[in-house]
Amino acid sequence: MTEQWKHWSLREKVGQLFVFGFHGYAPSAEIVDMIQRFGVGGLVYFTRNIVDAKQVHGLSASLAQTASAAGRPPMFLAVDQEGGMVARLVKGVTLIPGNMALGATGSPEAARETARISGEQLRAVGINLNFAPCIDVNNNPDNPVINVRSYGDNAKFVSEFGLAAVRGYQEAGVSATVKHFPGHGDTNVDSHRDLPLLPHDRERLEAIELVPFRQSAGDTDFIMTAHVCLPALDPTGVPSTLSQPVLTGLLREEIGFGGIIITDCLEMNAIDKFYGPEKGAVMALQAGADMVLICHTPAKQLAAVEAVVRAVEQGKLSESRIDESVGRILRAKAARGIDEPLAPWEQVEQQLDTKDQREKVRQWSESSVTLVKDEAGLLPLRSDAKTLVLWPEIVAVSEADEMMDGDGTLGARLASRIGDLTERRMNEPDALHNLEAFEQIVFVSYDAAKLPAERAVAERLMQIAQEKTVAVSVRNPMDLLVYPQVGTFLATYESRPLALEAAAKVLTGEVAPSGKLPVGISEQYPLGWSWK
Repeated sequence: MTEQWKHWSLREKVGQLFVFGFHGYAPSAEIVDMIQRFGVGGLVYFTRNIVDAKQVHGLSASLAQTASAAGRPPMFLAVDQEGGMVARLVKGVTLIPGNMALGATGSPEAARETARISGEQLRAVGINLNFAPCIDVNNNPDNPVINVRSYGDNAKFVSEFGLAAVRGYQEAGVSATVKHFPGHGDTNVDSHRDLPLLPHDRERLEAIELVPFRQSAGDTDFIMTAHVCLPALDPTGVPSTLSQPVLTGLLREEIGFGGIIITDCLEMNAIDKFYGPEKGAVMALQAGADMVLICHTPAKQLAAVEAVVRAVEQGKLSESRIDESVGRILRAKAARGIDEPLAPWEQVEQQLDTKDQREKVRQWSESSVTLVKDEAGLLPLRSDAKTLVLWPEIVAVSEADEMMDGDGTLGARLASRIGDLTERRMNEPDALHNLEAFEQIVFVSYDAAKLPAERAVAERLMQIAQEKTVAVSVRNPMDLLVYPQVGTFLATYESRPLALEAAAKVLTGEVAPSGKLPVGISEQYPLGWSWK
């Protein structure tokens, strides 16, 4: 495979430079056609493609067979399986905690071990490329898209956890992807929606944003670009994904990254709105990218391939530039052995969601729960007290989220531990009715700073029942800034089942909280803080 490609047609070589998404639980007619006609370098799965582990195993086998029957090289089969709130495959596997929860454990080994567990399961169902870990430094509390996808707000801290996760995934035979180069952590605009700008100078970028990427560059198979403008690196105003000074000058030549540079999706508004995937694909390759990601629209995918072919034919893009990337891609595929056939489902099933995997992940999840304060002395909760739990509406606060039903509530976990418990949804008209009837209240917030209805309930509750309220954040620890007067505050970093179970155990005294804040909430509650 590593030599035969030199005799391919231009379209066949260009095909290797693209990773496409498709719609449906089975291969779409359009994606089958593109595989057969010129081959594609890879495909990416979203929730729209996934039922459970068994179905993904069958889908991966079907796609591999399609490529093989057409005489095409094996494909990277990719997914965004970061853990926590950004996970596409959640049924039939052990879902690992998200990055901020892992950061709260204080142990990079948590990142390595959970990544290895996730990687082993992904590889078993045919996924050989994970668009993880996210190594953006989340030093802007108003960031709408990174937030709990980051390990924390300190560059050295994030670097250690990111490198550990890269090694964990790749030990399991899955290519890791660190993202989003050169840094998306200090933006207040989501690049899914518009084009963010980072105004910092080079000195600041070297001190924070670039630190984790320099650390991981020698280990990771892939680095994903950010659709972010950094005038200090490229004063033309071109986003990093399309910038030759950023991708070739900084990442390839200065940092010395020898792996695969892949773009974030070119259908995100930061690119689609200003350039479009056709022009964007050509510009990204001219800038030094190896692979172009286009996730949604078949017409745009095909047009982008044809635009790259035309650019070569017209001399705007050299064929040697194409060859350089094709060689790099095929070497990476060979190194990860992605042409190995999938084991039968009956054999694979035994490797997924095992008792050992669940136990290790449970321990790390429990280690992440952070007691920030208990000035009111309300913990552990009394099992014999009349208790109200106020549960928020769990919604996607970022377009990176793909919300799943069935994770349940904290009240459901506490009900087996507290005899007289009522749970109300925060969006119910009578959510705060008759609070005097309850001896203890558990207020659960998800992302109060961004969700006005949740913030309003928090503010009202603090006015009338603050002295008996325990607040629990199940995503964003910055929620404490919305209701700082609360006397007891517990931080978890996601609303997934394991995190909710861990929170319930800490609230009732079954488990002692050992997590430490991976981000500074305020001067009073800095990075590394926990209540003694």
